[in-house]
Amino acid sequence: MEDQQKLEELANEINMYKQQSDLIQQQIDMIRSSITEVKVLENTLDDLKEKDSVEAFVPLGAGSFMKGEIKNTNEVIMSIGSGVAVAKDVEGAKETISTQKKDLEENLDKMLANLQQVSDILAKLSPQAEQLMSKTQTQ
Repeated sequence: MEDQQKLEELANEINMYKQQSDLIQQQIDMIRSSITEVKVLENTLDDLKEKDSVEAFVPLGAGSFMKGEIKNTNEVIMSIGSGVAVAKDVEGAKETISTQKKDLEENLDKMLANLQQVSDILAKLSPQAEQLMSKTQTQ
């Protein structure tokens, strides 16, 4: 009976760590997506460099666009959070983007380290659970 109780506790602990692992993986996926968006923005700003105006598709919503023209390629309106946006020159925008990318990459490294810790714990707990399961089945 004691082994059965230990097995149930171990199974609950393993499930908790698996859920934690899934949550960390979702956060990693979101961070990677954000890093990709930042890299695309960097490339776009580089492409617009030294162009007076550029034809572009302006999103209207629901997957619909209109052709438009970006007349001022020297200024970027950037969200700084809480519904507030500021105008920055391209170099200022690139500095901000570089800082954001660095922060995202640091967060990604932390999340990957957390995932590794949880994976290590699961790797230790699983054999223990298998041993207890074998033991309880033979009793």
